[in-house]
This record gives sequence, C-alpha cells and structure tokens, in this order.
Amino acid sequence: MTNASMSNEKIKIFAGNANKDLAKVIAAELGLEVASSEVGKFSDGETFVKINEIVRGVDVFVIQSTSGPVNDNLMELLIMIDALKRASAGRITAVIPYYGYARQDRKARARDPISARLVADLLQTAGVDRVLSMDLHCAQIQGFFSIPVDHMLGNPLIVKYYSEKFAGQLDNLTVVSPDVGSVTRTRAFAEKLDIPIAIIDKRRPKANVSEIMNIIGNIEGQNVILIDDMIDTAGTICNAANALKEKGAKAVFACCTHPVLSGPAIERIQDSAIEELLVLDTIPLSKEKQIDKIKILSVASIFANSISRIHYNKSMSELFR
Repeated sequence: MTNASMSNEKIKIFAGNANKDLAKVIAAELGLEVASSEVGKFSDGETFVKINEIVRGVDVFVIQSTSGPVNDNLMELLIMIDALKRASAGRITAVIPYYGYARQDRKARARDPISARLVADLLQTAGVDRVLSMDLHCAQIQGFFSIPVDHMLGNPLIVKYYSEKFAGQLDNLTVVSPDVGSVTRTRAFAEKLDIPIAIIDKRRPKANVSEIMNIIGNIEGQNVILIDDMIDTAGTICNAANALKEKGAKAVFACCTHPVLSGPAIERIQDSAIEELLVLDTIPLSKEKQIDKIKILSVASIFANSISRIHYNKSMSELFR
C-alpha cells in the first residue's frame, strides 16, 4: 500500500525522459514529488546527467522505460544509476515498466546475441541494486540478474477492465491467444474471468510478418479478446483480428501491456477489425498515436504500491493475490 507520509529524506523518486508523466503520478501516489535532476545531451550527442539533490544513504528509485528511442533511454538509465551510485545512494532500484531488448532473450540462430542478458549485465555493472519491471517478454529474464528482480503483472488491471465492460455477458466472451507462445498468459486471463480460450496457429515467414494458419477453438458468434504482452508493428494482432472476424467472431477486442506501436502499427490498427485496443501506459503514446480505437489504463498504482513495499521491506507476493 502507498504511504502519503513517506519522508522525502529517506526515499527519492528520479525519472529519465522516457516516462516523466508516469513518474509524476507514481510519486504523487506516494505523497512525493519527482526529485530534481537534469538529463539531456551534450552537443556531440553524448548523454549528460546532473543529480540536483543529496542522495547519500537514500533509498532511490529511478523510473525509466527503455522504449524508443531505446538506446538513448537505456544510456540515460545507466548513467543516472552510475551518478547515484557515485553519490553514495543507499539503495538504487531501477523501475523499468518496459524492458527493452527483452525479445532478444535466446539464440534463435547461430551467432545471434542475447541482448536481454547484456542489458542485465550493464545495469548491474552500472550499480543497480534491484530491478522492478512489468510483464517481461520472457519471465526467465529474471534469471539473467544476480540481484532481486520484482516482476509485476499488468493482467489484474486488464481483467478488472473487461470484467466490468462485459458484466453479465461473460457467456458470450472468449479470450484468444495470438500465437502458441502466449497461451500461458491467455489461460491465466481466462481463468480469472472463467471464460474459454482459443488459440491462433500461425507461421511467421520473417520478422514482423505473420501468416494466419488456423484457429483452434470456437469463436463463432462470440465477442473475443486478443491478448498479448506487447504490440510492435501490429501485424500479428491485426491479422489475427481480421481472421477471427472472417471466421465468425461477433466483435474483436485486443489488449496488451506494452504499446510499442512502431512503424505502420497505428494505420494497421485503424484499418483492422479491432473495435478497441486496450493498452497500459508502460510506454507513453505520442498524440498522433492516441487514436479513438486505443484506450489507455495507468500502471501507476501498481508501481506505487510496489515501491512502497520495497521501501518498507514488505512482502511483494500480496500484490499478486
């Protein structure tokens, strides 16, 4: 739970440039303000950081998604951690709502890098003591770290939204996994609402291109919810939505935790069979991406509660109940 009487002398919330608005809301829920710092670029493009407050012995939380521009935001986070470490901060927790490079979590082909592990190594080398993130693309990324990693879930927010939206209509609702890899997430969602699931079996010829092959499960005449952890170029989710509609779905809704929404994503979503796309604000959406089809829920309360529990050394497991 949050604590409005938190002492600003014992805990400080810092933010890079990736999630400033989210950081302000999280800090406000804790009864704090975002601590003063400057994060920008020198004329040659190198990142500079200036911490304007005393942090010696303080429990410090740095809020920064490593979303686009990914490398700039990652360097900001690493340099902020280094600056805080050298200023003798008591404990540094990197609050990373969206963990960039998470999809590069294994060697899919010969000579591939494992960039998710490299990012973990860089964070630890910079001096971070703990990591707080949400819906890692692969939960095993926690094992890339030798420090505590708190892996929060966006599912409760999404479940609550749809349970209210479809109250009294759950008999006509099916949740759909866009691929076999998302079945575990889809099943967890379906169990909360006690509704059936369906699975889309697809073949991916190359990166960011997907071909719908088959739909496993009954979706005819049903309202369906497509669920995924992130949506990037939106090819997979839009192809899936169009296929579901063609196979007889009554209406298609979609949701994800991380709205990467790069390249042609917005145009694809606008032109697709998706009636509404529900996203969380782990990645801020620019004005041009905030189309009528997209609804945004905030993760601020989850992160505020998590930060409070970490600060007061309380159990995190209660947040998953």
